[in-house]
Amino acid sequence: MRKLFVSVAVAALVATSAVAQPPASLYIPPTGDGFEVYLAAAMLKKGVPVTVLDHQDGATYVLKAAKVETKQLGGGAKLVNCLFAYCAGNQDKGNTSVQLVQDGTIRWSYSVNKGRGEKNMQSMAEAIAKHLKSEFFHK
Repeated sequence: MRKLFVSVAVAALVATSAVAQPPASLYIPPTGDGFEVYLAAAMLKKGVPVTVLDHQDGATYVLKAAKVETKQLGGGAKLVNCLFAYCAGNQDKGNTSVQLVQDGTIRWSYSVNKGRGEKNMQSMAEAIAKHLKSEFFHK
């Protein structure tokens, strides 16, 4: 009976390891404004099920990001907005978009707009990671 149990346990372990797939890997090319660093950090922070690589060789996916565009309101514009309207939404705004590419095919795309002052890049990167995880990896 013991030999049968050991044989079944070994067979189950072998079957499980044969079915288990290696984790997907992700390369994020430089964006020119350093946004790729925020994206890599956000992937780790949000628990996206990928291994982030610093090179493209062997990467399962490439996450191409556009440069972050930031629109800063000057002091005069903020003052005028507050005089004639509400001051809400009177902060710096930023936007960017990403494409997840696998073997030349766009598998997922996302665009984000945030208004959070100096925290634009971090906030946008975390939004991208959150949506990548839930929409593409379904986790």
